[in-house]
Amino acid sequence: MAEDKRKKTEPENQINIELSEEMAEGVYANLAMIAHSHSEFVVDFIRLMPGVPKAKVKSRIIITPEHAKRLLVALKDNIRKYEDSFGPIKQTEDTFNFPMNFGGTMGEA
Repeated sequence: MAEDKRKKTEPENQINIELSEEMAEGVYANLAMIAHSHSEFVVDFIRLMPGVPKAKVKSRIIITPEHAKRLLVALKDNIRKYEDSFGPIKQTEDTFNFPMNFGGTMGEA
């Protein structure tokens, strides 16, 4: 009987997400490069250090166009909430010009 009550109170579409201790530590990146094809978006998170001529890709995430759009909406929502709490995020005038591309349309973030 108690098991039946638990089943009724749990959401049907609940997803359990596991986060390992190593993954929870995160990886610092201060640059993202984005490329896409007709079927996927590739987001490379890069650590660029001052005075070091070589930057390292620390993580590469490959997602579908639909998920890329969901990520955009989620980022906009989170930035709005952040700025509501802490004020506008200041942007520097620095821009990076990278000669490399991934064989497709190039974007930067």
